[in-house]
Order: sequence, then C-alpha cells, then structure tokens
Amino acid sequence: MPVHPAAATTAELSEALGGSIKSTTAVAEVTRRLLEYFTSGSIEPGDRLPPERQLAASMGVGRSAIREALAALEVLGVVNVRPGSGTYLRGAVSELLPQTLSWGLMLGASKTRELIGVRHGLEVQAARLAAAAVTDEGLERLAAHLATMEANKSNYSDFVAADMFFHQEIAASAGNSLLDGILLTVRSLIRVWVERALNDSEHAQMTCREHAAILAALRTRDPAAAADAMSSHMDSAGERLARSL
Repeated sequence: MPVHPAAATTAELSEALGGSIKSTTAVAEVTRRLLEYFTSGSIEPGDRLPPERQLAASMGVGRSAIREALAALEVLGVVNVRPGSGTYLRGAVSELLPQTLSWGLMLGASKTRELIGVRHGLEVQAARLAAAAVTDEGLERLAAHLATMEANKSNYSDFVAADMFFHQEIAASAGNSLLDGILLTVRSLIRVWVERALNDSEHAQMTCREHAAILAALRTRDPAAAADAMSSHMDSAGERLARSL
C-alpha cells in the first residue's frame, strides 16, 4: 500500500521522487519529477502535496525551484494552490502529460503554427459552449482573472498565468471534459511560445481588451457573440505567436 503523501517521511519521499537533483536546470527537472510522481500511483487526485520544504529536501534543491515548478504546474491545471492550506493534486493526471510537455520543447516552428490553428478552433468552440452554460460564479472568476491581467501588464509571468487561467475557466465552463483536456494539452505544447510572444505592454493591453470583449459576450449568454469574440482574439494572438517563432 502506498504511503499517503502528507504522512511520508523525507527519505520515503526522496526515494519516490528519484533522489537529489544534480541538473543545472533544476526547475525543469523538478517539474518532470513531480509529474512522474503524480502519475506513479503514490498520490491520488485531491491529495495535499508535502510542504515545499520537504519536497526541496527530498530532491536536494532550493525551495524557489519547488515554488516555480508548482506555479508552472498550476498554470497547466495539474495542481491547485490554496493559500493558507497547501497545494493539492487537481485531478487525474494523464500519464501522457510528462511526455506532452517534452514534445512541446522539441516542436519546430511549422508544427507550432499548425497547433496555433488547432487551438483557434478549439477555443472558439469552448467559448460557444461556455456561453450557454457559464454560471454567475464562473463569470466572477473570469472577471477576477482579467483584473489580475490588468494589474500585471508589466509583470509578464503573472500576466501569462492569469491569461491561461482565463482560458481554462472558459473551457471548464463549456462542460465538455474531453475538449477541456485537449485544450490543456495544446496550451501545454505552445506555452513557451506564448511567454515569448508577450514582450511589451502594448501587446498586454491588446490582450486585455480582447479578453474583456470575450467576457462581455459570455455575459450575454450569446454563443455566436462569444465565438466571434474568441475568434477575433485567436486571430490576433495567433499572429503574435507566429511572429515569435
């Protein structure tokens, strides 16, 4: 029987996570190790992860590397960070996700352009479905993510995270778990390019305006209007991404 993660000793956790990390790219290696840990059966959806200090000690890295890796995994929808409570495994993590993230690092420009087109269609469909199903609470969360974006136009890391959360909320509101999962994979594959594409406050302001238009359309519960607003955003975002390749 696997040891519950919250009760695991540092030695047990270190064995489960593969020992001390010697790589110079500690954050990437921590992220990879955590994903393998999540898909190993040692931890179940909804479980609280061990504290940052214990994870750091188990892999022989600084707490900052753990914090950055968990932040990236939260953006990807793998974990849920609850201030004052801890970090929890969000749901069943696909065994393909670690490999998917590796593929994302190896994709060439031509395949990435194709993925941008795939994402366009998926995001438009998610917006169309979400317009008919989004709750008032969901709209409030979208507004909160947009407010975070507005407040971080010069803090690109936080801006990109809030941007991702905005799109995740729409996909979740669509009520189609398969569409949600496929979109998560596509976003994972192109995330590095999304970060590179956002390189000035003018782009950030444009993205905020486009997100505001999407939110306004969702508030009307009009599927066609939501799809049109998302399509315009994907056209604009796709052009910025293509220029970054």
